Amino acid sequence: MPLPPAPNKRASTLQAQVKVSTDKTFKPADKKVISAKETELFPSVPVKNKSLAHESATDFSVNTHQALKLNPLSESSVSQPKSKKKKKSSTSGPAKLFVLDTNVLMHDPMCLFRFEEHDIFLPMIVLEELDSNKKGMTEVARNARQTSRTLDALVGLKDSDISQGISLNGTGHSDVGGKLFFQTKPLEYSLPTSLPQGKADNQILGVVQALGKLYQQRQVVLVSKDINMRVKARALGLPAEDYQNDKTLEDGDLLYSGSLALPIDFWSKQAKTVESWQASGNTFYRIGGPIVSHMHINQFIYFEAPGEPSLYARVTEIRGKTAVFKTLKDFGHLKNAAWGVTARNREQNFALNMLMDPEIDFVTLTGTAGTGKTLLALASGLIQVLDERRYSEIIMTRATVSVGEDIGFLPGTEEEKMGPWMGALDDNLEVLAKTDTSSGEWGRAATNELIRSKIKIKSLNFMRGRTFMNKFVIIDEAQNLTPKQMKTLITRAGPGTKIICMGNLAQIDTPYLTEGSSGLTFAVDRFKAWPHGGHITLARGERSRLADYASDVL
Repeated sequence: MPLPPAPNKRASTLQAQVKVSTDKTFKPADKKVISAKETELFPSVPVKNKSLAHESATDFSVNTHQALKLNPLSESSVSQPKSKKKKKSSTSGPAKLFVLDTNVLMHDPMCLFRFEEHDIFLPMIVLEELDSNKKGMTEVARNARQTSRTLDALVGLKDSDISQGISLNGTGHSDVGGKLFFQTKPLEYSLPTSLPQGKADNQILGVVQALGKLYQQRQVVLVSKDINMRVKARALGLPAEDYQNDKTLEDGDLLYSGSLALPIDFWSKQAKTVESWQASGNTFYRIGGPIVSHMHINQFIYFEAPGEPSLYARVTEIRGKTAVFKTLKDFGHLKNAAWGVTARNREQNFALNMLMDPEIDFVTLTGTAGTGKTLLALASGLIQVLDERRYSEIIMTRATVSVGEDIGFLPGTEEEKMGPWMGALDDNLEVLAKTDTSSGEWGRAATNELIRSKIKIKSLNFMRGRTFMNKFVIIDEAQNLTPKQMKTLITRAGPGTKIICMGNLAQIDTPYLTEGSSGLTFAVDRFKAWPHGGHITLARGERSRLADYASDVL
């Protein structure tokens, strides 16, 4: 591949780049005078008038024997997510008061510490629902128990007073400045008669309405993962928001693609400052300029222009205002084929360069159906296990989430139970077996037996506590994993292990997961700056013209 000649001048001093903060902060409330009534529940707020008005209240008891039905993980909104990392903001007026729905606590047990300097209010019915959902081995039950332990730790703090509000920074969360308030007295509210008064959702709406009337100088906001509850709250004129802290991406952001196209005038602008040299059969370039601020380590860059030599490289070093990138190995050529598989497009070549690099321990591949994710991962794994003996075996697993109705229990051992879920493995092994044209029928049969002996199929249910030593781990359909499940799997890696996560974010089958809250999105975003991790989005389908057309129009 012809490359531009190396210039004979070094780079000049570059202009400093302006760092743009993407941290989101809560919008401070307008500065207002605090009413005297507010000190009844929030005595820490300064009030000039100490006289308190007597308030009448109706009985707000909770019937503990009544069966309350609430979907703890109701479907979250389709809006783009917010960042999980927030910068603490200062307010010029009273902080907001967030009333949490039960499903928020059971979705994220650490949500109490995600609201910065703002206060949190828990209605009594929320505690009752936590108690009703704490039994069992499900994720929801575990989160309910974890939330109960967190509340117990906060209540048990020294000098803590429930009536005065409990400081949320008492358990070591120094970046939290708000307080936690429990419902310690009956509240008076009036909801439409069409809403059943005994339903838990309606009781929480009544609490929000009562707090809004009693403390008009503060903004009272309901936070819930239940779309229908948020709609009902807005219909009643009550502020309601989705819990956004479980989302990975900022509003309007796009998922990191792993590649960057250089502008057409790149070489003309870099002609006097670029440096180039060769080492170990690769050509290296050192460049500078504003484009460096848009690069990440191990990101692929390419230059394609009519009449100009093309360049395909990977960023290997970012130091200050300069970046170094290295040219890639061409896996599109037959002599560089991985187990007989060659790259058919630019992104597949990028993927094979990552999969075959022993210095990259974690690879994420995303793309639509038929882009070759599983085939490339298996081909690169086989050649590194059987030919190069870099890894001892291939371990393959996937999330067992069905597209349609569940077919019930499956007989057999762990591997036999996982067999129906691993149809993609069998299909791709059949394709890889056909690449060996030199051997006869007996030779291909022996190769197939050898391949299957080096591939182990494991279930996600038994991954806790495992350690994979010197393994090539493939996690298929990773878009159906939660961030917690993704963390559990990645932390199984021992010395010499490489993990590949693949998935199509447009085909999420797990209820309550979206593109923004998927574990695959979480992993791509968190690992994009790690020197030993890489990501690429496969853009073009190579399965068949029918599959490509169906992906576009259906």
